[in-house]
Amino acid sequence: MSFGEWVSQSENVLFLLVSLVMLMASVWVVVTRNLVHAALMLALALAGSAGLFLMLGAEFVAWTVVLVYIGAVVVLFLFGLMITRAPLGRDPVPVSHSRSWPAALVAVAVFATITVATTSSFGWGEDTVIEEGISRTGALGDLLFNRFVIPFEAVSFLLLAALIGGIVLARKDPKE
Repeated sequence: MSFGEWVSQSENVLFLLVSLVMLMASVWVVVTRNLVHAALMLALALAGSAGLFLMLGAEFVAWTVVLVYIGAVVVLFLFGLMITRAPLGRDPVPVSHSRSWPAALVAVAVFATITVATTSSFGWGEDTVIEEGISRTGALGDLLFNRFVIPFEAVSFLLLAALIGGIVLARKDPKE
């Protein structure tokens, strides 16, 4: 086995491992009743998607996923849980299992339909080659922090005001 074949196989093994971790974390997000565990598993699944983007050579998209989805959305969700003091444990309401099987069948049918539609729309024999050196990350950064720095800072102040407003609204009065 040559070094190139070994690297190709190791990339496939890494892809398989990351995909399995993403799949297990995604299932855990849907199955668990603990909201904190669901948020942490969502962060793990999103980190796996960032890893897949890194393996595809899309570094900017990978780090955008890390910053926006993991760094902002999941943390915002966890802050929302902590600020509102939402119940974090199991739901005491009993769940009816009589509708579980039809829902599972519908989910499998939707998954099969999406899989068939997705796989039939791509040509499997064609290889897409991305030219080396084509990266717009630097140009995007220059635009964002030079030309659009005022709107960027305005959005950051708007988000800060929304965060402070959320804390003020969710806070309990000491008189109550």
